[in-house]
Amino acid sequence: MIDIQNLPDDRNIPIDKVGIKELKYPIKVLDKTKGLQSTVARISMYVDLPHQQKGTHMSRFIEMLDMFRKQVSLESLTNILKDLKLSLNAASSHIEISFPYFINKKAPVSGTTGLMDYNCTITGSSGPANPRDLVLTVAVPVTSVCPCSREISRYGAHNQRGEVLVSTRFKKLIWIEDIVSIVEKSASCELFSVLKRDDEKYVTENAYDNPMFVEDMVREVAGALLKDDNITWFSVSAENFESIHNHSAYAYIERGKI
Repeated sequence: MIDIQNLPDDRNIPIDKVGIKELKYPIKVLDKTKGLQSTVARISMYVDLPHQQKGTHMSRFIEMLDMFRKQVSLESLTNILKDLKLSLNAASSHIEISFPYFINKKAPVSGTTGLMDYNCTITGSSGPANPRDLVLTVAVPVTSVCPCSREISRYGAHNQRGEVLVSTRFKKLIWIEDIVSIVEKSASCELFSVLKRDDEKYVTENAYDNPMFVEDMVREVAGALLKDDNITWFSVSAENFESIHNHSAYAYIERGKI
C-alpha cells in the first residue's frame, strides 16, 4: 500500500510540532513514600516535520507509550525523547505529561487521614542544541489571610484559597512531595481534605496568626528553591482567588542559577 505520509511536499514549509494531543493513559510515577503511585495522565507528544515531508506517522507515538507507562522517570523520559527522534527521523521531540498526584495527609489535631490531590505536569524536549530539557510543574492549593485586612480590622480578616505554581529544572530526581512541602510552609496555612471541628479551629487560627500576601508567598518559596543546589532554574507564581474582590491577586518570580 502507498504510504501517503512519506510522499514529498512541495510547499517548502517545515512544521515545528506535529503529533498527538491530550491522550489519556495509565502511568506510574515515583512516590517518595510508597515507591510508585498509579495515576492517569493526559499525554501530548510531538516531533518537528521537515519541509519536504508530507506527514508524520501518528501510530508510532502510541506504540512508544508502553516504554514508560510502568514508571515515569528521568531515564524513561530521556529514552522516549531520543527514540521519538530516531523512529520518526526528526530533529526535535517533545512530550507533555499532566496527571493528578495524591498525598495522604493527616489532619493537624485529630490525625484523621485523607487524600489531597496535586496537579502535576512534566514537560520534556530534545533538540539539536539541548538533547534533554525536563521541567516539573506542581500546582499546590493553599489558604492565605491578608496582612493588611488583619491590621486595619477591629476583628477578623479576609482570607481566601489560592494556588501556588512551581516549575523547576534540576540535575537529578526531585520529589513532588518536597515541592509541596516547601509551598505549604510558605502559605498562611496548608489545606486538608478532612477536617474535624478541632482541626478547623486550628487551621483558622493558624492562618490568622500567619498572614501572607502573594508577594510574601512567592518570596518564601523562591528563597527555599535558591538554597537547593539540585535546582538549576525555577519559576514560582501565587494567585489568590480573592474573597472580597472580583479579581485575583498575583505574583511571579523566575530565576536561573549558574
